[in-house]
Amino acid sequence: PPPFTGVWMGDSKLCAIGVHCGNHITSHGLALNCCTDLTWFDHIVPCGLEGKGVTSLSRELGHHVTVDHVLQPFLDSFQEVFDCTLVFSEGPG
Repeated sequence: PPPFTGVWMGDSKLCAIGVHCGNHITSHGLALNCCTDLTWFDHIVPCGLEGKGVTSLSRELGHHVTVDHVLQPFLDSFQEVFDCTLVFSEGPG
């Protein structure tokens, strides 16, 4: 939900997206929760957001979803959305 970054399912974050700038270097990344053990989030305030939760693809879809299941479709969609070609020095993953 705006103004929060990431991918959300209702009030629960499914994917964190971040950018860091410092020392003349910019880095970015994302964390897509596929089959994450969500009990670890019971001990923290995820992303510093009081009253918001965390979810995973496995929880939302009701069956076990691994990174291997989503990696290629994710990369294909990334290329399509950003109109680019990803190049790997080794195989992805």
